[in-house]
Amino acid sequence: MKRVILFLLTNIAILVVLSVVVSVLGLDRALYQNGLNLGALLGFSFIFGMGGAFISLAISKWMAKMAVGATVIEKPRNNTESWLLNTVHNHAQAAGIAMPEVAIYDSPEPNAFATGPSRNNSLVAVSTGLLRAMNADQASAVLGHEVSHVANGDMVTLTLIQGILNTFVIFLSRVIGYVVDRALHRDGEGGYGIGYFVTVIVTQILLGILASIVVYWFSRRREYRADAGGARLAGTANMIGALQALQRSVEPEHMPEQVAVLGISGVRKGGLRMLFASHPPMEDRIAALREGRHFTGAGS
Repeated sequence: MKRVILFLLTNIAILVVLSVVVSVLGLDRALYQNGLNLGALLGFSFIFGMGGAFISLAISKWMAKMAVGATVIEKPRNNTESWLLNTVHNHAQAAGIAMPEVAIYDSPEPNAFATGPSRNNSLVAVSTGLLRAMNADQASAVLGHEVSHVANGDMVTLTLIQGILNTFVIFLSRVIGYVVDRALHRDGEGGYGIGYFVTVIVTQILLGILASIVVYWFSRRREYRADAGGARLAGTANMIGALQALQRSVEPEHMPEQVAVLGISGVRKGGLRMLFASHPPMEDRIAALREGRHFTGAGS
């Protein structure tokens, strides 16, 4: 859960910063010198939308480590750290990816997450709570789940989806800002005023939150596939056992909200709140494993 929330918040923050920079440099003004040029605006939105998403991806490992205070294992200091490195190495080798960085972060909440800009430049982190709450077979299944996220290219695909959504968020926010600003300047004076700037920032944040519904939907679908990957790497019974252990645990309260999307653990949510859930209900994931439903595609 951590991965998605952190990525979304970082992306929104980057878009806001880019908007401020664009306004300060006067690029917006150039777009509207001869009225609203929708073609030029769409091209501008695509460049900055994709750029913002890929900046978020590029700093995803650093942001995740900072958010949870994770310590990367350089040299194992005990048997647990040695086991973690060996298990992730074996899973990564079986999945056909480069060895990820492996980190531990202090949290009573049993959880883990994976992030990074590519299959060969990734991070897998586990909480101290997970290491205490699970046996070796269950923890291995969780690590297999996270390695599968990396092997499946979930963060890169997420970035592409977010980039497309960013394009429309930037485009629509500026169209709305232009309309509002024209309404405030009924005398027909050129340029734009504070109404445009405020409207763009506010609508960009609001539209960004609405766009996150699509990202959350994608995240929920990919969890099934990562569960199937964890089952292949560590055994279906162990993957089911790990999910059941998480289901019995206390609902996440200690994990920073910014990184909740990246984790393996999910919380049952109903109604409209489910639109903003990064993970499916745990019972549905367990049932999918038992029934062999792998949800191999984002739209399947």
